[in-house]
Amino acid sequence: MQTNVTSHSKDLATLAGGCFWCLESIFAKLNGVTKVTSGYAGGSTVNPTYEEVCTGTTGHAECIQISHNPLQITYGTLLEVFFAYHDPTTPNRQGNDIGTQYRSAIFAHDDTQTITANKTIDQLTDAQAFDKPIITEIVKLDTFYIAEDYHQSYFINNPNNPYCNAVITPKLAKLRQKHLHLIS
Repeated sequence: MQTNVTSHSKDLATLAGGCFWCLESIFAKLNGVTKVTSGYAGGSTVNPTYEEVCTGTTGHAECIQISHNPLQITYGTLLEVFFAYHDPTTPNRQGNDIGTQYRSAIFAHDDTQTITANKTIDQLTDAQAFDKPIITEIVKLDTFYIAEDYHQSYFINNPNNPYCNAVITPKLAKLRQKHLHLIS
């Protein structure tokens, strides 16, 4: 299934930073976020499947598309959270997840998002927020492909999954500790 996104989608953000289950779980908790959809972007294969993306040959990254109310949570704040919950300094890797499908990427919907993303990275670099250079790609979103149904709300539907308990649960604890003001 695919969703074509217009360049005027000011209430959408599309981000890749490792496993989409992790990112989806974090962003779904934020006030002002109305929906988080797991999917794929950035590659050449039309209507990719999870199995195809996992091979690393499609060029797609696992990503999430966030629908949000910009009056409640800005794109800049979404980027702040994005950079706080994944490692933007490791090429094609997040923890034990290795491959181009796990790269750090911002799929901008318009020029304003591109400018905001570049400014955010510049600010993080100037503040020396990370020990290594940020390698997050910033590219214009072409097409976002919605992942299979069983990937949507994965953590909520699979709370006892060992991967979820080992990786997502600590990230949600960090969210409650560091960004409590953004969650209800």
